[in-house]
Parts: sequence; C-alpha cells; structure tokens
Amino acid sequence: RMTGPNRKPLNELLPDVERACAELLDAKCEVIAFHCTANSMAEGSEGEASLLEALRRSGAPKVATTSTAVMNALEALDAKSIALITPYSQKATEEETHFFDEAGVAIAYAKGCDRGGSDAYCATPPAFWSAEVAGLPHKKFDALFLSCANIACIGLVDDMEKSLDRPIITSNQVVIWETLRLLGWQGAQKLPGRIFKTI
Repeated sequence: RMTGPNRKPLNELLPDVERACAELLDAKCEVIAFHCTANSMAEGSEGEASLLEALRRSGAPKVATTSTAVMNALEALDAKSIALITPYSQKATEEETHFFDEAGVAIAYAKGCDRGGSDAYCATPPAFWSAEVAGLPHKKFDALFLSCANIACIGLVDDMEKSLDRPIITSNQVVIWETLRLLGWQGAQKLPGRIFKTI
C-alpha cells in the first residue's frame, strides 16, 4: 500500500514482495523493481540485498530496488557527495543518510521535511520541492537527491538542474532510468534530467 499506514519490518514485507513479483511475472515483465525508497534503504545494504534476493526467488529475470537505482545513478553521474531532501521524519531521513554513509557517499546536506505520511507526500505540490531546492544553503555537493516515490517533482527536474547547475535525481526518475538501462533501451535522452544522458 502506498497510502495509509504502510511501514512494516522488512522481514514481514518480503513475503508480500515475492507474491507481488510473481504476479507481475504473469505479464512477462523483463525487469521487476521494488520501488520504495525508505523501505529499500531502511536496513542498509543487507536490507537491499534481501529485497533483490526476494525478487530473484520469484523468478524475475532482471531486478532492482530504488536504492539500487539511486546508487547506480550516482555512479553514472560520478557523484561522490550529495544533498538529500526527503518528505520523511527525521528518523527516516537519518536511516537514508546511514545507507549513504555505509555506501561511501558523502552527505553534504540533509533535510527531512516531515510532511506527515504517504497521503501528505502525494498531496504536496511540486512547487514545494522546487522551493526547497532554491533554499539550499550551499552548493558544495555533486548531485541532489529528492527522495521518495510518493512525491511529485519529476516534471521540474530540468528547470531545477539549470538553476542549481548540478544533476538532480528523484526516486521515480532513477527507477525509470534503471529499468530502461537494464533493458538496453536507446533514445531516453529526452527524458527529464542529466541522468538520462548517460544511457
């Protein structure tokens, strides 16, 4: 579920992941991605590995998680340090910063906007996120990550990148990028953000 109470420990979530993946495979999907930023980062690299393994156990030919996509995108952009903006609580934002610390990505700035849960994340207007980007206290980072699959900001990426003069990645954008990359897709350069120029 993407609205209402939906967080649960990863060990309780994995059977749901396997079941959903098996159902998607009925449609002959070539790539299956587990797409939730907070859940895929909450338990660090071990949690991410368990999600990927759950997808593979269900028979998915190619797999990804949001965190896999984010890390691959940062590598493709040669980004060693990031600014992180989330709609999450301080605790959930700290879980993400821990994930990046463990992965060797420096956090130059992190802010959890504490928007109050998934329904509120969905209802937050895109202009809120562009204002957060415009209000960054410095630009001492290689890329900006706007985290969460439930926020609407992908349509603003090109304009925000121009004003910031840095690559910007979002959860939804990089999962699209990662799945297209795994498929060997050509012609994605017109999609929003510098990341699509790397395919």
